[in-house]
Amino acid sequence: MKLQFTKMHGCGYDYIYFYCFQQNITDPEELSRRLFRYHFGIGGDGIILIEPSVCADARMRIFNQDGSEGKMCGNGIRCVGKYLYDSGLARKEEIAVETQSGIRVLQMQVQDGQVTGVTVNMGQAELAPERIPVSLPGREIIGMPVSIDGKEWKITCVS
Repeated sequence: MKLQFTKMHGCGYDYIYFYCFQQNITDPEELSRRLFRYHFGIGGDGIILIEPSVCADARMRIFNQDGSEGKMCGNGIRCVGKYLYDSGLARKEEIAVETQSGIRVLQMQVQDGQVTGVTVNMGQAELAPERIPVSLPGREIIGMPVSIDGKEWKITCVS
């Protein structure tokens, strides 16, 4: 199978991006697993499909290394915005991207015709354990002492 892709990173996380307006990826779960095989893959944190959308400039789907589909990725969506703008597919300073978590509006910072920064409102932080999900007691998990593999840690859980 021959597929065109772009590899980009944001804040140290790198993804393989497939522009799916002219190419079709029928099994992204398996493709993701294959691309990240040790010694035989491209490497990265996952794949992101940039697809057509009926309600936004584009739709973003993210697949983790194990093939599971994610709902949202802050670093990934910012790279999608840069890709759409710099490639001329959505040449505007405010770009809407459909995700599994709803439509997100990205603000492009542009200098000399190229994106130098992207901001996106990811929504309100979730601290309720049952909504993260994490199986610890309480209304929120902030600096909670826990024992993991015999070692004591203070953890904070947020989504």
